[in-house]
Amino acid sequence: MKSSTKRQAPGSVRRRAATGATAAFLGLAVALGSGTASPAAAAESATLTGVILGVGANETQRTVTWYSSADTAQKLQVAPTTALVNGEFPADAANFDATGAANIATSGGFNRHATITGLKEHTAYSYRVGTEGNWSSTYSFKTQDFEGDYDFLFFGDPQIGSSGNLAQDQAGWQDTVDVSLAANPNAELLLSGGDQVETANTESQWNSFLAPDKLRQYPWAPTIGNHDVGGKAYEQHFTTPNTDRSGPLYSNGNPASNTSGGDYWYIYKDVLFINLNSNSYATSQGGGGDAAHIKYVTDVINQHGAEAKWKVLTYHHAIYSPASHAKDSDNKVRRVDFSDAFSKLGVDLVLQGHDHSYSRSYEIKNGQKANPDEKPGAADLYPGPGGVIYVTANSASGSKYYDITKPDSSGTSGAGNGADPQNPSNYWYNSVQNQEHVRTYVKVEVRNDKLVVEDIRSGTCAAPNSEVEQGMSCTNTAAGQPVGSTVDKFQVHPNHGTGQDLQVNVPNPAPGEFGWTIDGYNGLVDLGTAQERNGDHFEASGKINPITVSDSRRSLAPWSISADVGDFKDGDKTFSGSYLGWSPYVLDQGAGATSGEPVASGYDDNGKGLSVSRGLAHADQGHARGGAKLGADLGLKIPDSVTKGGYRATLTITALSS
Repeated sequence: MKSSTKRQAPGSVRRRAATGATAAFLGLAVALGSGTASPAAAAESATLTGVILGVGANETQRTVTWYSSADTAQKLQVAPTTALVNGEFPADAANFDATGAANIATSGGFNRHATITGLKEHTAYSYRVGTEGNWSSTYSFKTQDFEGDYDFLFFGDPQIGSSGNLAQDQAGWQDTVDVSLAANPNAELLLSGGDQVETANTESQWNSFLAPDKLRQYPWAPTIGNHDVGGKAYEQHFTTPNTDRSGPLYSNGNPASNTSGGDYWYIYKDVLFINLNSNSYATSQGGGGDAAHIKYVTDVINQHGAEAKWKVLTYHHAIYSPASHAKDSDNKVRRVDFSDAFSKLGVDLVLQGHDHSYSRSYEIKNGQKANPDEKPGAADLYPGPGGVIYVTANSASGSKYYDITKPDSSGTSGAGNGADPQNPSNYWYNSVQNQEHVRTYVKVEVRNDKLVVEDIRSGTCAAPNSEVEQGMSCTNTAAGQPVGSTVDKFQVHPNHGTGQDLQVNVPNPAPGEFGWTIDGYNGLVDLGTAQERNGDHFEASGKINPITVSDSRRSLAPWSISADVGDFKDGDKTFSGSYLGWSPYVLDQGAGATSGEPVASGYDDNGKGLSVSRGLAHADQGHARGGAKLGADLGLKIPDSVTKGGYRATLTITALSS
């Protein structure tokens, strides 16, 4: 494989890379990160430390960041693991030139980073950093399917060093990482809640944070916490995709100062992730405040929201949490500023840290509990338009826990911290609150029509548990609440408005299969699995959700129900809705209902299929009053040149009556 030295244009539109029916082989190409250009090679060798694998802009990318003791030109070398012979990289291994700069004085040395692009799915890769004759150890990671279901893990505040015992904090953090990935070896991303360390520029704490080998095998998506922001070590250790490091996104408005900042986003398998530097929230500090973050989120969602099925935000300062920071004035400001914007933008899930305790909110819309009837601890949530769920993660290392605090009389909406009428010991906004003084992590399962969120114990009262080892009480019982047991689990089901959203998973041509899923409560339609036919097209079939018509008018006027479907889309991939046809019928007779005519797939007759409005059923003047239930068999035929992906379209239903 050859590598290119062409720099990727900043702000480029995301393009999926998936091997489909007609997709060409995708090699590796160079993507250069931000920072100053690498210096010329020097004769001296460099000690290479702090290697960490990071998330890329999409499934086909990873970043790698490391420290170097010398200011030498370096690169990142990558090859499929199967190509290594006796641990040696092949001659055609891909090389990516590293960029970087000198570290601040307290960190010492230099930082380097590079971005791997052009990864293929279902492949194990090996990589190393450095230069000929001076390579680091070899590390590895694997890719999985670039489409479909996957899991990611979210970790709250390791804050290594906060207990005062660095070794104990590191041991707890190491154990949570090991336990969580032993239980979830196919998790694809690791997300941070912020506060990786206690003191921003203390490298001994960063070394302890970076100790787990899994951080070189699974991509880490960092978040800036208030303990990370006060120095440049955070930016030296992490490279993030699509990052805006402009002044308004720094708390003091000055990216050149000895602080870290910026917001970033990426899309991974149908989830748009947006990460914010919540340390910058007040314009009085010099930055752009919450308004700058809202503009950033708005711009990203407007430009890229249609490329994903879910929108997940991550930032450090929990605006809905149960413990010491619940009543902080700065969090109350964010609570007012953020909530309305996130509801209007269709955010599904917000992941937060900072309060070192676990909570998940009720469905929150525009700063209020959206559904007054939602019960504490409900297992299934069906947020309507604008409903957002907020999760706060407990400590992943055991270095610091905050105890749950009591509600007050400040109100039960907006910035208030009043009590939940259904559970007076909780804040009005929290469905579940928990603090046992044991380590936990959050697992999120991304599925076609739901997010499954679970808070899981990674430890017990026993060591490693730094705060408890130093005398803090613990309410966990290892027998009843062992490692791997669940603190809380719930499912978030999306709202699809008044239409019926359709989804199709298109596989590669044989071998393989073509799967259809019509997505959404408020109209979930399951078309099962489609198959390749005659070596030139795919077929899938199913039924629309029945539509009930009720007509009690005395005029006995005519009525009709029709529908049409838009193009099927997956990001920038698309195929025409004309390939969908149907055969309407009347399930339950009444109201004079007469079914519409069958419509063939445009694949059969070069017609327009359901891409134009077609009649599902109608009734003539003078029909009997009453009700009817209408249905239709759906038939999809598409050429096998359609690229593999998860496609969606909306079936728009129109009712007309005189």
